[in-house]
Amino acid sequence: MTVKKEKNGKWSCQFYYQNAQGERIKKHKRGFATKKEAENWANDYIRQQSNNLDMTFAAFVEIYFNDMENRLRENTIRSKRYIVDLKLLPYFGKMKMAEINAAQVRDWESKMMAKKNGYSQTYLRTMFSQLSAIFNYACNYYDLASNPAKRAGTMGKDHADEMNFWTRDEFETFLTGVRDKHMSKMAFLTLYWTGLRIGELLALNFNDIDFENKTISVSKSYQRIEGRDVITEPKTEKGKRVVTLPDFLVAELKEYTSHLYGYMATDRIFHCTKSYLEHEMLRGIKASGVKRIRLHDLRHSHASLLISDMEQPALLVANRLGHEKIQTTLNTYAHLFPNQNRELADKLEEVYKKQKNYDKKKGNK
Repeated sequence: MTVKKEKNGKWSCQFYYQNAQGERIKKHKRGFATKKEAENWANDYIRQQSNNLDMTFAAFVEIYFNDMENRLRENTIRSKRYIVDLKLLPYFGKMKMAEINAAQVRDWESKMMAKKNGYSQTYLRTMFSQLSAIFNYACNYYDLASNPAKRAGTMGKDHADEMNFWTRDEFETFLTGVRDKHMSKMAFLTLYWTGLRIGELLALNFNDIDFENKTISVSKSYQRIEGRDVITEPKTEKGKRVVTLPDFLVAELKEYTSHLYGYMATDRIFHCTKSYLEHEMLRGIKASGVKRIRLHDLRHSHASLLISDMEQPALLVANRLGHEKIQTTLNTYAHLFPNQNRELADKLEEVYKKQKNYDKKKGNK
């Protein structure tokens, strides 16, 4: 390895490494502030190419993201990067992957849980899950002996203790605060009565609405990323689905789209962003006086409508919301299924009694 100072005062490094095919490759990189920085970068790069877990956590993270960027949606990668850069790298960045242990993970957890303003339980779990995912990746593909995050134990909770949502009356009251803007009112109506994800709603075009059969076909998702409109696949494979519509919503959508002059069949019918709807929601809450909830909580409001008001079974709710697994529905909305839990217990009682009666009859013969 050759490390030298350039005329501009910066440092550069030049070295050879062997790639996965056994080829000898020359690497040259400039722009380092110090000689030590150049040497560390070169050593980590060589370890990356040889799958040597003697590299730092920060270096391994780059391997992880280089692979994940080809497998996950751009917005998902951005969210992961944010957590890794701000919550994981400041603590683990300079540690060697092979030497990180459960005690260090627990120390990091303690620091996260002790933050002055406090993170929510769900965000604590999100941070932990990302850390564990990186170690799982190292175990599965780079022969790390075990996942220290698993041994340390989780922090936070998958779901909040209390879920915010609006009742039908609260939602109708909220609508009075946004009825002056047709697109806003129609977007919120569709979200509340279908349970679509925000990105799914914003990706809808004329071709997705079947007024005759009263359905919406969900096949894509929209995000605004760094000034670009990005259309991707739905969040999960089950996200591709057909959602049935009540008659009143069909009529509302038909009336709304009739005013979209000059639109092509493939144009988005809600020509706005998530940020716009978030601002509109705050405006409507302030004007109507209803309790404050998040934009995503309209999806929870729809689930509550299906489960608490209409007593729909978990499988139907899961299919309508596009959950990949019914367990997701059960875990998220367990507190809304008291009747189903009681019915399950009653059926178990029936099975028990039938067995007891059978045993008695058998004993009498």
